[in-house]
Amino acid sequence: MWAPVLPALERRFDVLAPTLGGHCGAEAWPADREPTVAALADAAEAELDAAGFETAHIAGNSLGGWLALELAKRGRARSVIGLAPAGGWNEGDDREQRRLKGFFHRTRKLTELAHPRARVLVTRPGLRKLMFRDVMEHGERLKPGDALHMMQGVLECSVFFDFVEAVIRDGPAVALEDISCPVLLAWCEKDKIFPIDRYEKAFAGVAGVEVTRLPGCGHLPMADDPELVTRTIADFATRHAGVAAEPVSG
Repeated sequence: MWAPVLPALERRFDVLAPTLGGHCGAEAWPADREPTVAALADAAEAELDAAGFETAHIAGNSLGGWLALELAKRGRARSVIGLAPAGGWNEGDDREQRRLKGFFHRTRKLTELAHPRARVLVTRPGLRKLMFRDVMEHGERLKPGDALHMMQGVLECSVFFDFVEAVIRDGPAVALEDISCPVLLAWCEKDKIFPIDRYEKAFAGVAGVEVTRLPGCGHLPMADDPELVTRTIADFATRHAGVAAEPVSG
């Protein structure tokens, strides 16, 4: 999902875009280790170490936003940009947990049903918009190949169901008060998974944390508005890094 913004970011920064453990394209998740948020953060730290990054400006979306905050708590972030970060539900909120579990299980099932005909379905912009309506406002903007990769990513996440259970159980996300680096939370105004009226409040009121909104964007803003997301990330990182400002375009 980061492909739409990587070229513009790579023109200005050294970029590491890792694939989370147990997800499509990554190494298989160890059978004897539960796929918790903490364990995924351990794996992300190992990626930073292998790439030679002691610290970095870390941007993450959804679960990635939660992991970015966790890495900041561990002292690995120079700044954090959380795009619709996960973890904003209240501990013990059974209704919200059921809603999220239902969404993820339904997504997996519908993807399984559609996948045999996916190569035909994704060629039509109107169908792409319909197929991805829960996670994007403008699914028609996806390239057919990117749409296929998204579906493949859902189906080939080997830890999918175990991970959903662990993540929802492990919420809420790390307290922002535990983070010393600059933090920007960017909320998507059309987000159907983490509705802005609920999730923005869950992270509100912490001194020093900046908040912005991404108009016209669903839960995956990198695909809905790549230029806006690129600009949001680059401007914040530049402001907190002494990097010379340059125009950003998608």
